[in-house]
Amino acid sequence: MATTPTSLADRGQRLGLRLISKAGGLPVMADPKVRGRVEKLLNRGAHSGFKAQVAVGRAFKRSKGSGSATRPATAKRSGVFDLTPTEDQQMLQQAASELADDVIRPAGSRADSERAVPDEVRAAMQEMGLALVGVPEELGGIAEERSAVAGVLVLEQLARGDMGIAVSQMATAAVATALALYGDADQQATYLPHFTGNVPVVAAAFALQEPQPLFDPFALTTTAVAQGDSLVVNGTKAIVANADKAEIFIISAMVDGEARLIVIESATDGITIEDDPAMGVRAAHTGRAIFTDVTVPRTNLLGTADDHRDAVRRARIAWAAAACGTARAVLDQVITYAQERKAFGEPIGQRQAVAFMISDIAVELDGLRLVTLKAAARLDADTDVAQIAAEARSLTATYAAQIGSHAVQLLGGHGFVKDFDNERWYRDLRGAGVLEGTLLV
Repeated sequence: MATTPTSLADRGQRLGLRLISKAGGLPVMADPKVRGRVEKLLNRGAHSGFKAQVAVGRAFKRSKGSGSATRPATAKRSGVFDLTPTEDQQMLQQAASELADDVIRPAGSRADSERAVPDEVRAAMQEMGLALVGVPEELGGIAEERSAVAGVLVLEQLARGDMGIAVSQMATAAVATALALYGDADQQATYLPHFTGNVPVVAAAFALQEPQPLFDPFALTTTAVAQGDSLVVNGTKAIVANADKAEIFIISAMVDGEARLIVIESATDGITIEDDPAMGVRAAHTGRAIFTDVTVPRTNLLGTADDHRDAVRRARIAWAAAACGTARAVLDQVITYAQERKAFGEPIGQRQAVAFMISDIAVELDGLRLVTLKAAARLDADTDVAQIAAEARSLTATYAAQIGSHAVQLLGGHGFVKDFDNERWYRDLRGAGVLEGTLLV
């Protein structure tokens, strides 16, 4: 029997209510402020239903902001090194974890083979409102303060369910977060209501990657040339998540010799979308966005050259967080497999070669996660993050794929077939260390 849009919305709403019920037993829920924020998050879709399926090409009416741009408040620092999540972060992490277990993980294999997120999964994730984790409450989001740590915790849990589905949905969140972090008052007033309202955008894309070998996000081939009060954009963006559905793009381009971010609406003349299937994160249905003499107002420049550098670093930390989540799924599975699988009369986990390989996965994951959280904490503290972001990127490129490879090896033939999740996880982890943009914390 076909599933109706109403039933899809109901599934998302029921999940939200179930999460509220489970979260209600946590001690932090005794705080009325925390409970109110959680209920706002999890009941977000109760009034909107499944209204998100609108046609690509909506009109973004230019609006004037009042005063200065609104930014998330700087996170409060205790002066103590502590990785314990705050109450708000704990609630977001709990919501994302339940969503990963109940909705995302069961759909991972199907989403990968069909290169599409199933409608019921998309509906449930949209109803939860996690895409607004980087948008301040004053602008209709759920962020009380600037928290890259919260973004890392959410991405980690969603990717533990399935990285491809997480990337597909959180790519839209990256655009909303970029507007909150770098947009001026007019840009925020023009675009953010389309993310926070009752009819949110179906998809948006934060596109930095280009098709040339050894891509450098600071040496772009995409250009934006000033012509009066306009910019004329030419270039190609590759492996763009949701390229075919995106209603709005934020892309990077060289402007007067500097790499900058530019907001481009998908209905603008001169944009061509081509399919660009990738080895991993296939649920995100990656494509190429080709910009041929695309003309936009100069006011569509988003932030400064420093903001572009900041965005590249935040994206790399976001990919590291996604890698941590999928690597956690790998570790959980291989531990169980090694305990249950028997050879020569005993569990294979009792053999040193197997035990050492699983230990290597655990050590590499803990190291990557520690560096990723440290990088996110430094972003929240507004301190220099260049070195630690580079370390997170390097560790992701080196060890994420290695973790995936170890898991395939441990499962033998089972690790090479689609009946198990490992071959998909390996492909996803391989991409986490090489892709740029797409995600943001």
